[in-house]
Amino acid sequence: MARIVLAEDDNSMRSFLTTALERAGHQVYACENGEKALAAVGTKNYDLLLSDIVMPGMDGITLARHAVQEAPDTKIMFITGFAAIAMTQLGDLKHKAEVYTKPFHLRDLVRQVETFLAQDSLPPSTSALPSA
Repeated sequence: MARIVLAEDDNSMRSFLTTALERAGHQVYACENGEKALAAVGTKNYDLLLSDIVMPGMDGITLARHAVQEAPDTKIMFITGFAAIAMTQLGDLKHKAEVYTKPFHLRDLVRQVETFLAQDSLPPSTSALPSA
């Protein structure tokens, strides 16, 4: 079981992701924006920050950069419909974060989260989940 901070501004997507991850046995603290997610990362030992990239206010990449300062051992995974844009913006996060593109099937994302969390080494810079 992992402790996960989820930052997703879309209410439906946030709800679906939270339910899927909790059913898989993970503890999820779901946030509707980057500011709330960053506050959460700084208060507890989370295993993963799972964040959308495009959000109003603090975007996911800015969130991740701050989160790395607050909790350097927290793994980072982005979910986005804009992978090409994300890859150009990752910069120094490229070797710490995993990027998955939308659309994806929830069970595939849960499986990828679990695989990513089990890895001891740094992730490749990008992956795409197959859509169902």
